[in-house]
Amino acid sequence: MNTFGTPLSPSATRVMLLGSGELGKEVIIALQRLGVETIAVDRYDHSPGQQVAHHAHRITMSDPEQLQALILREKPDLVVPEIEAIATQTLESLEAAGAARVIPTARAARLTMDREGIRRLAAETLQLPTSPYQFCDTLQELQAAIEQRIGYPCVVKPVMSSSGKGQSRIDGPEDIQRAWDYAMTGGRVSHGRVIVEGFVDFDYEITLLTVRSRAADGSIETQFCEPIGHKQVDGDYVESWQPQAMHPAALQKAQQVAKAITDDLGGQGVFGVELFIKGDEVWFSEVSPRPHDTGMVTMISQWQSQFELHARAILGLPVNTALRTPGASAVIYGGVDAQDIVYEGVAEALRVPNTELRLFGKPESHVKRRMGVALAYDNDLDTARDHAREAAHQVKPRLP
Repeated sequence: MNTFGTPLSPSATRVMLLGSGELGKEVIIALQRLGVETIAVDRYDHSPGQQVAHHAHRITMSDPEQLQALILREKPDLVVPEIEAIATQTLESLEAAGAARVIPTARAARLTMDREGIRRLAAETLQLPTSPYQFCDTLQELQAAIEQRIGYPCVVKPVMSSSGKGQSRIDGPEDIQRAWDYAMTGGRVSHGRVIVEGFVDFDYEITLLTVRSRAADGSIETQFCEPIGHKQVDGDYVESWQPQAMHPAALQKAQQVAKAITDDLGGQGVFGVELFIKGDEVWFSEVSPRPHDTGMVTMISQWQSQFELHARAILGLPVNTALRTPGASAVIYGGVDAQDIVYEGVAEALRVPNTELRLFGKPESHVKRRMGVALAYDNDLDTARDHAREAAHQVKPRLP
């Protein structure tokens, strides 16, 4: 974009986010700092992003008619999917008709909305190294796939879910039924299909934030943030840190894999590429065509957070992926199933050296719902991680 208008005026540059949780909220804030008029869409009222956007809408984003009607009515300059459960065929048809510009592209949104599309692209089309896998539609198919091909241990995931929901590890036959039942409850859309993956004996896993932005000559260039290490429990991120130490050869391979998959997906913006690392070997796991939950650490570790990078890249502006300081993040869970909770210990958390908090403002808490994140920086990464965990521990959500 060459010009930027004034919000809430006929000249406004207008961006619509489909999905307005904590990640979308930070993208909205970054866009507003650049004078962009923002439209937050979610499946429930008062989502974190809706609380800060110029306009807010509640629709079922997987409903083609609702989605198309809203986009045609609002006429945004850019449509930015922030979740998986979206009627992507509608986005493709609107993009083909010139009625919407989808970030990064409507095809990327379709391919990455479920694990099948992106895994087949990575493993079968691009020939990237991945774990062995098979897709299954029934419990019986899952049992046969594990016994005859994949083996134990293995991991089962719904083909469409987010933040590790519905994901579990299977160590023996006695775990299969439980894993299937959990996958059926954890998917974003209930259609009874899972992926079972052979277990990769990796040393660690990373998120490599990959940024496709426009250079001064108009071409698309790819830049990488420092690798982000993270810890997961039951498939859900609980801590992340940056930078994750890597052997130069492994880092080079990781960047090659990330560039291959993001070049194929195309468009502009931030991509969260998840990779397994063992020694100098690298395996592709997943990719999100948007900021990544583990990348929340960049709000304290980088000169431009992943959200600022995404906002700049999609608007065609220059980006800076440089690290400012080693940093860490730790998740603050709801701890209770309730609405309108209050938070104790905020002052105590912020007394931990070099820390910040982000409380997302979600209107409803669940025991394992991510309600906030603690951030910490230090020249010593282990100290930053300790401080982030301590700050997160101090914050206590509870009933009023």
